[in-house]
Amino acid sequence: MAKDPTTTKKNAKKHEENIGITVKKSEDVAEWYQQVCLRGELAEYAPVKGCMIIKPNGYAIWEGIQKFFDAIIKQHKVKNVYFPLFIPESFFKKEAQHAQGFSPEVAWIANKEDEYDKERLAIRPTSETIMYDAFSRWIRSWRDLPVKINQWCNVVRWETEATKLFLRSREFLWQEGHCAYETKEEAEEETLAYLQEYKRVCEELLAFPVIAGRKTDKEKFAGAVYTTTVEALMPDGKALQCGTSHLLSQGFAKSFGISFLGRNEQQQMPWQISWGISTRLIGATVLMHSDDSGLILPPRVAPVKAMIVPIIFEESKKAVVERCYDVADVLKNAGINVEVDAREEYSSGWKYNQYEMLGVPLRIEIGPKDLEKDQVVLVRRDTRKKDFVKVKDLKESVEKTLEQMHHDLFSKAKKFLDENVVSVKKFDELVKAVEEKKLAKALWCGATECEEKIKDKTAGVNARVLPFEDNKSKPHGECVLCGKDAMNVVVFGRSY
Repeated sequence: MAKDPTTTKKNAKKHEENIGITVKKSEDVAEWYQQVCLRGELAEYAPVKGCMIIKPNGYAIWEGIQKFFDAIIKQHKVKNVYFPLFIPESFFKKEAQHAQGFSPEVAWIANKEDEYDKERLAIRPTSETIMYDAFSRWIRSWRDLPVKINQWCNVVRWETEATKLFLRSREFLWQEGHCAYETKEEAEEETLAYLQEYKRVCEELLAFPVIAGRKTDKEKFAGAVYTTTVEALMPDGKALQCGTSHLLSQGFAKSFGISFLGRNEQQQMPWQISWGISTRLIGATVLMHSDDSGLILPPRVAPVKAMIVPIIFEESKKAVVERCYDVADVLKNAGINVEVDAREEYSSGWKYNQYEMLGVPLRIEIGPKDLEKDQVVLVRRDTRKKDFVKVKDLKESVEKTLEQMHHDLFSKAKKFLDENVVSVKKFDELVKAVEEKKLAKALWCGATECEEKIKDKTAGVNARVLPFEDNKSKPHGECVLCGKDAMNVVVFGRSY
């Protein structure tokens, strides 16, 4: 974490007076969230409307997500690539459903066409079209399959709705995986496999639970046969789509002329899927775990696991600071990323508040009395619980505390989800649940007409997910709106 070496005691004092969160999460979650992102040094607003600058503290979290997920997809034998940011308009027109779905969000290059560019160029909203043009050249035989590629990049979607740091912006970072298979069975199996990996990212890395399932036809990705999703419930009662995996079937293959000579010596089309997560996950993590003192970052994704703060008195300063760096070396040698803040222009109390604001999972305090007792004071960010730990036991204690913190954050988030997804049978119960900032689990007839009526009658409540767990067999009962025989169990709610 960057520390300005030019800071003087005079301007440090001024800085100390301007770092707190001024609203409570329970009273104004929107303003609270904005302040946490800004003062937690995750991001700031860019000069371009609807865009943001991701600062080092925020980008380091994205790097942690990248590192975790990239290792996972390597196990699936996925290879990373990079495709152009610019996509010819004709590519979008090849897949009508896809083009129609993305048309309102596409940003177009305004430069005048020249003799080399006879058509408009779009700025990448997603890469299916330009990638599948390449697939048509890469795939010739069944021996060329499967193709499994992934791209870490930025995309632009010209949002007209109100934007919010990480959760909704015109430009954001993401990964998009694209695969082609010989059989439908492979494609369907892999669609679910990557969704399961997204569940792991949310739960094993970011410490919050998700509901896995399918989207309705109305909510699915443009051009997909079906879309699977992992949805989280945020503290303000809104659902947040955290990752999607789509079965594209053979529609794009047909549009882009992708075919191969099969084992039976006949021309066939491959089965395709795509899958993606984005920096939206950073916003989900902030919303889920943080409090009125600032960020709380899950230990496994936190860039700095512990901050060591010396309690400085002139007569013991040298010995205390030396002990801090000795302790840091021990932890670093154990693979634990720690830093020491030995600056004298800031008080110890200010540093405590600052690193709480920045979400550092652990604080290690060392003063002259600790030196005498050969101990440190270990403080958890989430509970503020203090433990006095002997230096010889510190490595084991830090490792155990970080793991316990992850477990506790997840358990708290899981309890919140379980308590705020309620089953309803009648439409007025659905409305009441959403008004109470909950998600409503209801029976649905499967008709898009009913789905749209629910959205109209509730000013925006939509079908978030058909949970796998609740849809293993056809449910018994009536649709929450029309009273016809139910086909599915659906979770309804407001969303980001």
